[in-house]
Amino acid sequence: MTVNAIASNSGRIQSAIQRAAARTGIDFDYLLGQAKVESGLNASASATTSSARGLYQFVEQSWLSVMKQHGSEYGLGWAADAISRNASGRMTVSDSATKQAILALRNNPEIASAMAAEHASDNKDALESATGREATGTDLYMAHFLGLGGARRFLANMQSNPGTSAAGLFPAAARANRGVFYNSDGSARSLADVYQRFAAKLGDGSGNAGNTGNGLPAMQFAAQALDMDGATVVTGANQSATDALSWASAALGARGAQAQAASLLRPTPDTARLAYMMLARMGG
Repeated sequence: MTVNAIASNSGRIQSAIQRAAARTGIDFDYLLGQAKVESGLNASASATTSSARGLYQFVEQSWLSVMKQHGSEYGLGWAADAISRNASGRMTVSDSATKQAILALRNNPEIASAMAAEHASDNKDALESATGREATGTDLYMAHFLGLGGARRFLANMQSNPGTSAAGLFPAAARANRGVFYNSDGSARSLADVYQRFAAKLGDGSGNAGNTGNGLPAMQFAAQALDMDGATVVTGANQSATDALSWASAALGARGAQAQAASLLRPTPDTARLAYMMLARMGG
């Protein structure tokens, strides 16, 4: 991938997230943080332990559900109309080619960002109704990670007994995401542990889920989002989280104190150019 292509792709993703945030009222920092945690801002990311794909790592059932509910609002009526719910509650598409076309939309940054924002908005309303309080970005992430029903169960149990083993309550999720549910020594993390670790990774996006317009300290977020506890993110250029953090550190370091105050989310041309050059030298 060329330097110009990397720059263009990064700008496209950020613009897509900004438009989704503006349309739905979901905080930009939260949506950006979610994409960083899920895919490292790689629209082609693919999970190795589940059907999750794309910028927001939607699994098949979650994607079909949100597309059924909101696809028509974005000119995707053909997709929404093709999706139905069977007697067991699963979302299905009768034509296999159409199903694959719908699932492939997960790799489109604009569509993925829009569906992630709509999904978060729906979950925000439902969680606030269930908990009787304003939903945080971490609450919304739990709903994305475990599904709405799972998030309700997680939050209710955490409120009554925060020391409960998260893996014990969510064994299937724990099998697919061992780094989230277990410490390096193999001991199980509690509900409170899992929640706080996601809050740390989301950074500024873990707070108020409404659109606040707050900025994000770039190096703080880079370190949080790239510390994935052994989780695998497959990037288009086979770049590791360590590589990505290295170029972010170098890009900021080259600008000194001025760069510390700036955000890589809205880089100056010089900072962006340096960062992309360093990525290219790493094999991008």
